[in-house]
Amino acid sequence: MAGRRIPVPRLEGVSQEQFMEQLYPQRKPLVLEGIDLGACTSKWTVDYLSQVGGRKEVKIHVAAVAQMDFISKNFVYRYFLLRNIGQVVAMFVQGFFCVYFRTLPFDKLVQRAAEEKHREFFISEDEKYYLRSLGEDPRKVMDNFLIQVTGKKRVVLFSPRDAQYLYLSGTKSEVLNIDNPDLAKYPLFSKARWYECSLKAGDVLFIPGKTLWFHNVISEEFGVGVNVFWKHLPSECYDKTDTYGNKDPTAASRAAQILDRALKTLAELPEEYRDFYARRMVLHIQDKAYSKNFE
Repeated sequence: MAGRRIPVPRLEGVSQEQFMEQLYPQRKPLVLEGIDLGACTSKWTVDYLSQVGGRKEVKIHVAAVAQMDFISKNFVYRYFLLRNIGQVVAMFVQGFFCVYFRTLPFDKLVQRAAEEKHREFFISEDEKYYLRSLGEDPRKVMDNFLIQVTGKKRVVLFSPRDAQYLYLSGTKSEVLNIDNPDLAKYPLFSKARWYECSLKAGDVLFIPGKTLWFHNVISEEFGVGVNVFWKHLPSECYDKTDTYGNKDPTAASRAAQILDRALKTLAELPEEYRDFYARRMVLHIQDKAYSKNFE
């Protein structure tokens, strides 16, 4: 049995001011409806992308099973020309394989639907655009808008406060099939809360600090989504060499390195003492670092 399912709130007609002043500070997932995304919601068909993409080479992950495992890497890398996207989509729809399109700089792919660069923006004029189709997103430490331009997706998010139930291996969960998990192997997963929503064309999902919210995405039909990432922390919090925002904040990286050194030091103790002092350290971390301001 899955954990408690919580629908992600949906709001229509939210202005930039309302979002920034009232909703954004809450740091909770939210689906925004009724935002004018322009002609892309009707224009970005497979035929259109094939025509505009032309000989643009695209790198994708291809797996023979429904769930891609980014721990064991049960997929291979393949290249194809974007003008052949229709063939890839047809094979996906027929169930021959699972496809994951890597992130592509949007202005290099379709020049924002072959239109002039938009002058309006929702967060800041420094927004960077990326095109994504099927599959899950890479982990980002930045805030995120997942804009469903065409097609439909089911998105399940897991609260950062439930990380202890997700059987993490580094930054990834070992639980691949969240709808039918092996609870004999992953019994604590049943305690994790699901924040669930369905995205249709025109919906925008806000995910605060995407690296904090583990997410599972299922494309219910072929579609195109645009991910917009932006940095909301002071610039010194980010690794200056990390162009795509995949690395942890610098303070978190330093803390992890210190913890590794502490564990090596504890390893010098006999098991009985190591166990006792490790538990004391965990309690100290919980007391000093865990927040009481979040659910």
